[in-house]
Amino acid sequence: MGSVSLLKCYRPFFSMVFPLSPPHAAVFRRKNLPSFCASSSPPLTHCANSHALKNPAAEVWLHNTMSKTKELFKPKVESKVGMYVCGVTAYDLSHIGHARVYINFDLLYRYFKHLGFQVCYVRNFTDVDDKIITRAKELGEDPISLSRRYCEEFCRDMVTLNCLPPSVEPKVSEHMPQIIDMIEKILNNGYAYIVDGDVYFNVEKFPEYGKLSSRCLEDNRAGERVAVDSRKKNPADFALWKSAKPGEPFWESPWGPGRPGWHIECSAMSAAYLGYSFDIHGGGIDLVFPHHENEIAQSCAACKKSDISVWMHNGFVTVDSVKMSKSLGNFFTIRQVTDLYHPLALRYFLMSAHYRSPVNYSNIQLESASDRIFYIYETLHECESFLNQHDQAIKKDSIPPDTLNIIDKFHDVFLTSMSDDLHTPVVLARMSDPLKLINDLLHTRKGKKQQFRIESLAALEKSIRDVLNVLGLMPASYSEVLQQLKELALKRANMTEAEVLQKIEERATARIQKEYAKSDAIRKDLAVLGITLMDSPNGTTWRPAIPLPLQELLQSRVVEHLQS
Repeated sequence: MGSVSLLKCYRPFFSMVFPLSPPHAAVFRRKNLPSFCASSSPPLTHCANSHALKNPAAEVWLHNTMSKTKELFKPKVESKVGMYVCGVTAYDLSHIGHARVYINFDLLYRYFKHLGFQVCYVRNFTDVDDKIITRAKELGEDPISLSRRYCEEFCRDMVTLNCLPPSVEPKVSEHMPQIIDMIEKILNNGYAYIVDGDVYFNVEKFPEYGKLSSRCLEDNRAGERVAVDSRKKNPADFALWKSAKPGEPFWESPWGPGRPGWHIECSAMSAAYLGYSFDIHGGGIDLVFPHHENEIAQSCAACKKSDISVWMHNGFVTVDSVKMSKSLGNFFTIRQVTDLYHPLALRYFLMSAHYRSPVNYSNIQLESASDRIFYIYETLHECESFLNQHDQAIKKDSIPPDTLNIIDKFHDVFLTSMSDDLHTPVVLARMSDPLKLINDLLHTRKGKKQQFRIESLAALEKSIRDVLNVLGLMPASYSEVLQQLKELALKRANMTEAEVLQKIEERATARIQKEYAKSDAIRKDLAVLGITLMDSPNGTTWRPAIPLPLQELLQSRVVEHLQS
């Protein structure tokens, strides 16, 4: 391939790094989105501006599905990262399996920005697809209007889950010229054939087909979202272009009116914004075959120098150890879950397992995540309230060595774990150390060396806040999120706060009258519903907690694990 052809393959990514003209500079702009999405952003401090933990020299290791090993990440262009993640097919509300994908890559996006990289993050919308057409027919709605509506709903879900907006969010319907151009290249290079206005990719022309998924061509099925077409040369051949059918949306092409196949859409849009050669291509593990396998074949057929450095895939969300999916009917939408649990609890839950491992959805897991983030935000809120009453000027030489040691160890664990293929469970677990010290300083070391105490608390709170920002777990306000967590706990308990306070009054009366059995019964009844009472010299208050039956179930599982 000559130098001019090679430049064409790489030009979009070069233009991201070294802008060639105003049109190419648009790579960093989010476009073609509903106006509310274009202007909305999660309420948090921008991670790229954080300096406390930034370490541009950090070595990042990522698991590459292609090599089946962890590899040292080496960007194609120094300090720049080009990342494409396959987006949703917009025909319904997104479920928490989708949430896991986009939280995972939001986390990677945030971490790269935190380390000082410039990141062009492209996440598409599939708004032209068989599933969309089928759903639109069921509802008697125009397919494009249907998909536009669900694109907007997806954007709302991402804001709710505290996901940063990508650099670009292209839609299939707005990139037909690029898709048609790529199909023409594939045809001209001899990798595809035309049958009655349909264009198929000839997999036998691509010897490396199956390399990503480790499948032999003989073992592969068609990889289509429709039945096998007998007109194909090989059952594994897949559609690049589908001829128009009555009542379906279509676009004009050199092969007649029609619409693109599923796989070519992502190949064309990733090439349009990042070129044929870029750093990371990601998605859920279910996309390895056929979608990503077919993308590789198409892109290499269009440009021989096509090269993706790292293919990343997250594990499934399961329900009772069975993959969650719409086709199986065992899924929960993001809206259904966040109607009862805080979005940050869902985010915490999905990060509590390594992204490549399956994570099993259950009420126990969500209750545990809710309980944990309540503890985190309550601790930080108490710390913040204390510091607001005192001078917060941090003097590093005034921070005791034991505090500095805990902060340094926490930061080291954060960088080491995140750079080791985003090992978030370790980071979340080790957050306990600075949190415990904050509680110790607030509640057991009162009056002891007050200035050292203030300096320690300020430094500890900042160290945790910086990490929460990178994890996407930093709320706009500690007090606000605590109130939201309490309201959701009341909703799950089917109680109002007035009813809880009434129970507290009844219990106080019972204690005065030495009716201890009644007092204990009230406490237990509330505990069963996930309401814990806390007594202090100043009276009794309440907080959300894991409901007692679920606590007992968790304890029994721990015992079983220890005995096994």
